[in-house]
Amino acid sequence: MDFSNLNAIYINCTLKKSPQKSHTSTLMNVSKEILKKENVSFEEIRFIDHDVASGVYPDMTEYGWETDEWPQLYKKIIAADILIIGTPIWLGEKSSETQKLIERLYAMSGKVNDKGQYVFYGKVGGCIITGNEDGIKHCAMGILYSLQHVGYSIPPQADCGWIGKVGPGPSYGDQVWNDEKLNTPVGFDSDFTNRNTTFMTYNLLHIASMLKRNDGYSNYGNSREQWNNGERWNFENPEYR
Repeated sequence: MDFSNLNAIYINCTLKKSPQKSHTSTLMNVSKEILKKENVSFEEIRFIDHDVASGVYPDMTEYGWETDEWPQLYKKIIAADILIIGTPIWLGEKSSETQKLIERLYAMSGKVNDKGQYVFYGKVGGCIITGNEDGIKHCAMGILYSLQHVGYSIPPQADCGWIGKVGPGPSYGDQVWNDEKLNTPVGFDSDFTNRNTTFMTYNLLHIASMLKRNDGYSNYGNSREQWNNGERWNFENPEYR
């Protein structure tokens, strides 16, 4: 397999500003190492480091905000074949930064590509989640639903993550806990996490490669632009024949 024509963007929605350690970024590094070996270009963005306004419009400076870095970040996101969202779990939910990102992705839902389809058609999405208690599947459910709703394609096994035992404890990648050095960084020996992270990464690469070879999806039956121009393909309400 040759994935070298693909590019990916990781958006880390940790609540920690750089250069604080992000456990989510530590797990992202496992996926990124695969991309390096497959000659896939990628970039990681820490969302909280950027002055992104809250809202559901493409540029919130047009709606009362003094600054909004979203238009610049969107250019990087739309240029990528693959979007991987990373989030910690807080109170059983994805982070507030993740929700802001999803809302800003949704802000672009009125845009279309050169086939008249919604703008994220032909792009592929997945997620990476870390936490100390249960919630990986719950967070992934909301993130992956949101991505497919705005047009991203979601392959099988498009999520991965690591969680620790219930209650306070070390997080993914920690090497010291309660002033005691740990023999193995926390989570690094989890076969479940290692397997799912690998499967997620390759599944994203496979579907992105297939879509790129076929120039995305045919716009037969799914073009917003053609629908607005009166095209209905084979649509008919059977109650009004």
